[in-house]
Amino acid sequence: MTHPPADPPAARAIPVIGGRVERRDVPIWLEGLGNVTAFQTVTVRTQVDGRLDRVLFVEGQSVRRGQQIAQVDPRPFEIQRDQALGALVRDQGTLRDAEVTLARDQALLAKSLATQQQVDDAGAAVAQARGAVAIDQAQIAAAKLQIEYARITSPLDGVTGIRLVDPGNVVHQADPGGLVVITQLDPIAVLFTLPEDDLVRVARALREGALPVEARSRDGAARLAEGKLALIDNQINQATATMRLKAVFPNPDHLLWPNEFVKVRLLVATRRDVPVVPATTVQRGPQGAFAYVIGADDTVAMRPIEVDSLAGDEAIIGKGLSAGERIVVDGQNLLRPGAKVSVHAPSAAVEVRAAR
Repeated sequence: MTHPPADPPAARAIPVIGGRVERRDVPIWLEGLGNVTAFQTVTVRTQVDGRLDRVLFVEGQSVRRGQQIAQVDPRPFEIQRDQALGALVRDQGTLRDAEVTLARDQALLAKSLATQQQVDDAGAAVAQARGAVAIDQAQIAAAKLQIEYARITSPLDGVTGIRLVDPGNVVHQADPGGLVVITQLDPIAVLFTLPEDDLVRVARALREGALPVEARSRDGAARLAEGKLALIDNQINQATATMRLKAVFPNPDHLLWPNEFVKVRLLVATRRDVPVVPATTVQRGPQGAFAYVIGADDTVAMRPIEVDSLAGDEAIIGKGLSAGERIVVDGQNLLRPGAKVSVHAPSAAVEVRAAR
């Protein structure tokens, strides 16, 4: 007895991750590694010689511009000021006497009761007395400046480092180490590098206006600060074929710290209303780039495409795909044109891989 031939088994559907072509605005970011550097760093040194009487800051303290942070013994300079003040009073008296003598001799000369030589001598005495007064005034100003310098203040808003000199030591202008190093942390700068091939794109974008920059943790997971690109360095590093750039960030919470390594993202443009797919959608073959498009019957067709550019983990499509079309995002390695697929959402990627 013969049996009719059995129907061929239905082709097994291949599990894939699916998605749709979206049309939207896409920001174009350039990524590089950066090194945080203080916006300003100042080593505070004494401008006068003397005993360091007081240190008025705590290590690691935030200080404001003009805030007193140390005091050198001012008494020697106060004595110099007082001496100059005394000399000024003396020389002002001498000047008044010389001016009276000059006026008297000029009156006598008009009556032919004094000689021209007497008038000339009196005029010279007045000039000498005026010069002495000017010298005294300059010495007073110098002494007051020394007193001001003995009151050491912070030259900027920043954070103090480790104290380098203790109170009681005699400090000098020529001391190499200074008293303390103050760094300005808000705002703060980041120096980062990009390939030199990006120079034209960055330079053109910078001419049109300030470019936003993000500073992220080294793994890129956490955004630490947002700032602006300040400048492109004036030379290319020939050894590495890279250019160096500087960005400035507000840093009120001190999340960025000098010498910290960060990942930097620079926004150079925003592509408006373009078709976008996940970068894994794009496949490469002998004829160029292509993507698997899912039909209404859940079978796939291989569609040649042109990739305009890549933006992170997304691809901007120039030709070949239209908004709303279903495409295969992951799982293409088992596909052939006309294959039946079982489409899963991206959240099911682990289950799909296990099913293969």
